[in-house]
Amino acid sequence: MGKTIIISNRLPVQLQISNGEITAIPSVGGLATGMKSVHSGGDSLWIGWSGLTDEDIPEELGPKINEALADHGSSKVNLTADEVDGFYYGFSNRTIWPLFHYFMEYSEFELDSWNIYKKVNQKFADAILEAADDDDTIWVHDYQLMLVPQMVREKKPDISIGFFLHIPFPSFEIFRTLPWREEILKGLLGSDLIGFHTYDYERHFLSSVRRLLGLEVSFNDIYLDDRVIKVDSFPMGIDYKKFSEAAKESEKHDPKEQSELLQRLNNHKNADPEAKFFLSIDRLDYTKGIAKRLNAFEYFLNKYPRYKEKVRLIILAVPSRSNVPQYQLLKREIDELVGRINGEFSTVSWTPIWYFYRSMPFENLIDLYTSCDIAWLTPIRDGMNLVAKEYIATRTDKTGVLILSEMAGSANEMNEALLINPNNFEQIADALKEAITMPKEEQQQRNRLLQKRLERYNVEKWANDFMNSLLSQKEKDFSYVSRRLSVDLMNLIIADYKTSKKRLLFIDYDGTLAGFHKDPQKASPDDELYELLDRIDAQEHTDMYLISGRDKETFSKWFMPKKYNMIVEHGVWISEGGEEFRMLENVKKDWMEKIQPVLESFVDRTPGSFIEEKNYSLAWHYRNTDPDFGQKRANELNTVLTSLIGTDDLSVLNGNKVMEIKSSNVNKGRAAMRIFAQDDYEFVFAIGDDWTDEFMFQELPETAITVKVGRQKTQAKYYVDSIKNVRALLGRFVY
Repeated sequence: MGKTIIISNRLPVQLQISNGEITAIPSVGGLATGMKSVHSGGDSLWIGWSGLTDEDIPEELGPKINEALADHGSSKVNLTADEVDGFYYGFSNRTIWPLFHYFMEYSEFELDSWNIYKKVNQKFADAILEAADDDDTIWVHDYQLMLVPQMVREKKPDISIGFFLHIPFPSFEIFRTLPWREEILKGLLGSDLIGFHTYDYERHFLSSVRRLLGLEVSFNDIYLDDRVIKVDSFPMGIDYKKFSEAAKESEKHDPKEQSELLQRLNNHKNADPEAKFFLSIDRLDYTKGIAKRLNAFEYFLNKYPRYKEKVRLIILAVPSRSNVPQYQLLKREIDELVGRINGEFSTVSWTPIWYFYRSMPFENLIDLYTSCDIAWLTPIRDGMNLVAKEYIATRTDKTGVLILSEMAGSANEMNEALLINPNNFEQIADALKEAITMPKEEQQQRNRLLQKRLERYNVEKWANDFMNSLLSQKEKDFSYVSRRLSVDLMNLIIADYKTSKKRLLFIDYDGTLAGFHKDPQKASPDDELYELLDRIDAQEHTDMYLISGRDKETFSKWFMPKKYNMIVEHGVWISEGGEEFRMLENVKKDWMEKIQPVLESFVDRTPGSFIEEKNYSLAWHYRNTDPDFGQKRANELNTVLTSLIGTDDLSVLNGNKVMEIKSSNVNKGRAAMRIFAQDDYEFVFAIGDDWTDEFMFQELPETAITVKVGRQKTQAKYYVDSIKNVRALLGRFVY
């Protein structure tokens, strides 16, 4: 069993340099706490930036820093001040952060920042590669490092890699605006397991993968070459025991031992037992909706004036990214709002808002959680929001009301809270009133359910669930009807090929020899393919047939000068040795004028689809449509055609993003068997990628070598993963 390597932008320790000495202090809370169960003992390593740039570290202290970090199971990635500026403050927090939180107006698309982001991600990947063995498990965290999985995968293709995104993943319509969207997706798809906080984020990611990369997605599995990537949701919890026990310990303190903050809070509460404290704790970030919350509080006081001098809003805004322009503007806006509202509503004995712009020690956070009657957390968009969970964990007597934005990831798990739309001031005002007047019994009933859930699914269980799922993905045997065509199997097949006196090869074209194109007429053969087919066709005692659903005009243009044997339109036409095409099957075409209007109506209703009219069949292509919409229309068309053709001698073939209507007595299997029966072949080989090739795999004799391109249920004996593998395989036939 190898070691576990955790990678995040920042290490779980803080370095302090004083008088030439290095002190490493472990971080508390958040990811550092959650990873304790994973990052323990001598079988794990945490890689990240130390928080000190190369310019901050005297040369002579470099070894001491490495030693101090090693004592905490950590290793640093060295970053210059320019790299931190371009990678962290630049692309991570001026491009990805606002875009993924739906603040498109704040998103900057700077090429220089993107290039630095790539460079720094490569630094992290190199640090992993230097420390990792093939049997290790890698867990990469968050939006700063989205390119790392693929960078590691390129060098260590068999290593186990997990990735977790701690912020929302936006809808396709938002994500597609990112200039480097494909690179981001491909970077993430270097992972074996990709985790999100909620199913909504998972769903948005899968949609982007389908629409931008055109990959096959089945439920929450993504098929990429020879790999299956699992995508799942893992809602992050908190260290429930830590917060719960801290609250219980605080209750035991003698009033004289209480913190100054708690004493002041208690004095105010004792002066008016009916007064209610609202608590708002956030980082100072535009995604948290602090300014909207202040405006909503003003609206509440005006709508329900009887609560003036009866409520107080305590805002703790923790400084964050103070050198980013949007955060500076936000700080100014909040300062002005607090001043204006306090100026408008304050009395001699009452100030409606207490505003703290600072971070607070853990003990003071517990004081705020336990003293405030109502937690009011209304982010405009938030990946999870752990403050909501921390507040509930500290309510030892199960009283207290949580008002939570439905835009926070944690809202999916906390239905017992009062869920509100942070943009709806009317709803917020009513929720505040409901919270103030909620009976104690109802509060306890709601919080009892919340506490049980939060205690059960804590941060340690979150980490263990992710790691167990990653381990399961690594050990999973993706079983298919066919066997993967391994090197050893290929060697046996080639040996039979070389010793056979007469050989027959059936080779599909689209999706097998060449990739799909938006315009089928442009998917023409390249010089490399011509050379490969020439060499196979030139071999003695070898009959090679290109067998395709393509029309004879296209194949005549591409391959007739080469005098290849060709079977087209799924077996209607055949050309051998450069002769003109002749019909293999007697088929009718009078049905086409009845079916064509139906297909045309679907083209009109399905943007991006089109009809390919062949001599004896019609094909409706929907590769260029929206994937979800195209599949919906395909299902609908299949139902219409099935009922329409009834007992007619017609069939509908569902290929790769194409539906083809043709005569039932025509298919690749019948055509292949006609050729097979003409001679005494010792070696028979057939390869193809979609359902039209299944007839061929099924009809050919048991002794035939049948190969499917792609991992799908099939009648073929073997499968290969991609067109690249097909060409490498066929190249082995040439000697």
